[in-house]
Amino acid sequence: MHLKKIKIHSERFPTRDCYPFNLEIFQKTKELELTQPLTFFIGENGTGKSTLLKAIALRCSIHIWRDEEGYERRVFYRNKYAEELYQYLEVEWIDGAVPGSYFDSEIFRYLAECIDAWAKPSPKLFEYFGGDSLISRSHGQRHIQYFNSTYRRKGLYFLDEPENALSPKKQIELLKILKETSETGLAQFIIVTHSPILLSFPEATIYNFDTIPITETRYEDTDYYRIYKDFLTNRGKYLWF
Repeated sequence: MHLKKIKIHSERFPTRDCYPFNLEIFQKTKELELTQPLTFFIGENGTGKSTLLKAIALRCSIHIWRDEEGYERRVFYRNKYAEELYQYLEVEWIDGAVPGSYFDSEIFRYLAECIDAWAKPSPKLFEYFGGDSLISRSHGQRHIQYFNSTYRRKGLYFLDEPENALSPKKQIELLKILKETSETGLAQFIIVTHSPILLSFPEATIYNFDTIPITETRYEDTDYYRIYKDFLTNRGKYLWF
């Protein structure tokens, strides 16, 4: 464990009219306690999970890769407040800050391409990422290769929907990586997910963004668990199409 508490200072928000400061969930959530090596953020799309994840990472001085040139081409309207939430967070460490990383499948390919380019003059760089090029593998394989090499080290790790490119079997493989690493006491994870497989991690803290303020919930009480269980048990009633 490295990080123990996150405080949101809504009284300092520069505006309450623009995203993300206009979200009631950020205005009414004061703090989140981190008591386990794994913390999950869950909730419907647009509830602010990824926004808070990114803000915490930035407040912890974790670099977030982004293809700036490509991003500028895709953005029609730029919200000047979009990535400012981190300035109104306070984090409490257990024994001082540690390094870490931020994973988002949308930007991971850009990072993988950069690694390949850097490795041309320095091939030994691949040793840090599993021994060979990340680009040479399938989408899901390169993610698992990155997870398996990166998360064996001491650090604070942020993952935004890591299940996106992973089959159920690969999600279980990621679970094993998380379990082995967290048991060493070296790594701590904060993960945004919609995966009931990942959420099944024993004793993980699950924070629900479908409630205001953000509240802790049990695995069996999540929509992910209930809906998937009901679907697999009574799938006939869902096949109306």
